Amino acid sequence: MSLRNRLSLLIGVDSFIVFFSLFIGFFLLHPWTNPLDSTILLVSAAAIFVAHHAFATYYGLYRKVWEYASINELTLILKTVTLSILVVAAVQHFAVGDILLRALAITWMLHMILIGGSRLTWRVMRDSLIHKVKYETKRTLIIGAGKAGTMVVRQLLQNPSSGLKPVAFLDDDSRKHGLDLFGVRVVAGTDVIAETVEDNGIEHIIIAIPSMGKLEMSELIKRSVDTGVRTQTIPLIEDIMTGKVSVSDMQDVKIEDLLGRDEVELDMNKIAGQLSGKTILVTGAGGSIGSEITRQVARFGPKKLILLGHGENSIYTIDMELRKKIGKDTELMPIIADIQDKERIEAIMRQHRPDVVYHAAAHKHVPLMEYNPIEAVKNNIYGTRNVANAAHLAGVSNFVMVSTDKAVNPPNVMGASKRIAEMIVQNLAKESDTKFAAVRFGNVLGSRGSVVPLFTKQIAAGGPVTVTDPEMTRYFMTIPEASRLVIQAGTLAAGGEVFVLDMGEPVKIVDLAKNLIRLSGFSEDEIPIKFTGIRTGEKMYEELLNENEIQKEKVFPKIYIGKANPISQHELFYVLEKIPQLNDVELKELLVGLANRKNVDTEVVAVSSILDSIQQKRDLVKTAK
Repeated sequence: MSLRNRLSLLIGVDSFIVFFSLFIGFFLLHPWTNPLDSTILLVSAAAIFVAHHAFATYYGLYRKVWEYASINELTLILKTVTLSILVVAAVQHFAVGDILLRALAITWMLHMILIGGSRLTWRVMRDSLIHKVKYETKRTLIIGAGKAGTMVVRQLLQNPSSGLKPVAFLDDDSRKHGLDLFGVRVVAGTDVIAETVEDNGIEHIIIAIPSMGKLEMSELIKRSVDTGVRTQTIPLIEDIMTGKVSVSDMQDVKIEDLLGRDEVELDMNKIAGQLSGKTILVTGAGGSIGSEITRQVARFGPKKLILLGHGENSIYTIDMELRKKIGKDTELMPIIADIQDKERIEAIMRQHRPDVVYHAAAHKHVPLMEYNPIEAVKNNIYGTRNVANAAHLAGVSNFVMVSTDKAVNPPNVMGASKRIAEMIVQNLAKESDTKFAAVRFGNVLGSRGSVVPLFTKQIAAGGPVTVTDPEMTRYFMTIPEASRLVIQAGTLAAGGEVFVLDMGEPVKIVDLAKNLIRLSGFSEDEIPIKFTGIRTGEKMYEELLNENEIQKEKVFPKIYIGKANPISQHELFYVLEKIPQLNDVELKELLVGLANRKNVDTEVVAVSSILDSIQQKRDLVKTAK
């Protein structure tokens, strides 16, 4: 029905109701009076006609979608009818000198019943037509019988085409147990999710408690996912109420929802003081962490944001993304450069004079670096030295290097190269006005080369999902959280610190795989898990600090300062001088030995002992030949 026809119909119906109500009210009190002979009745009829349509237009009654009428619409009808009657009473008083109170009371009652009834009939007719159409629906459990849960149920009942039929609530408020909301029973608390799913044949779960903390929500999601039933959550209630999203915009549970980590509250003023109106350079800006750092930095309105990376496509992608978001006062500068190119990096630093540098460029794949140790050295060690020295020469205020938990007691080339890079940064901090620091954290969910994208591809291909060992654990953090904490740690640096992020509890990789399989809508019978054995260079358990580095007190929520020991310039030069003379096996021995060394007074002797061991092995090989 067009808007014009709709308005005409509603105005016509209301006009009939207005006159009918008034004349019936008058007739009941004066049954033998000819209405046409009553001046007060004719005056009242004209007044109520004009008043009703004026108030109905003012309150928008003719433009309401009555198929979805609620208490709000009924309140507007009450205001319209009551104000119309008050206008008629005033007209009777001033025009005739008398007010027919009993007649107006009857008119008000009939007016309310008929106007409200006509709108309710509209909704009932619409609902009856909808329910004549048969849809395939899934029996749905709603967890949370509060405001959000009732909104979800009402939305689903009004839209059976969604394919979801609410059949039960779970809520921890015992006062609601046994009550019905929109015909759906609150059966019990959230401690019986599995039993409720089994007893009620539940095929779908919606968690409708958007205000719940992440730790509690994580536990609730785990128990829901463990039932094998598809689980969804709803957006924040604030976003629903403000109209940013609707209740129907339900979201599938993501693997990061199972981490149970509360969002960190950043010191926004301190970060803004360091970044706003400043020149910021991010190396590895096209990578998973680097690109997220640029997104977070862009929010603080820097004067210039320099995106430095070796990969043309990745830098192009983040550059195009940020150009749609940044303010007009921020200059975006994409630069293609290799951090191994010392002269190029120094020239960039001299030209742009950044205030803050976030060094995220690195080779990070453990097995690949085991096969290519010299590349780990060139990128992670030489590259870091180049960027850090260039920052020192250019007078950069703050330099933050992104490190890894694999730098702790590393048995592999990648971790060892990152630990030595940390030492380079720590060493420079001793003699530079630049505040150098490193930030160490574990695996980030969804980053390129991590297990989550690999598992997702394997699940999409029908399996199997490959896990190295059933006991292998790793620390996990989301990319946005890791990036925010890197930026926060940068504001805390005094020079030479190795900051360590609180990664929470380690997660078994096999449990991560199982959860991803369930979240994808499969069982482990459909998508099997295959154990392949630990790969070269991998550790069974990762560490964030070794026993000599542990400091219990946090300097900021989720941020510690480690007591990692730096390397001296003398020792560093000695090591870098020897590296070109070594083959891949010898290079790994040197790097791992140096990264795992304990405190010694004569540092060169410590390195010499490693090199002596390498030389002895060479001599043995020659003798054997």
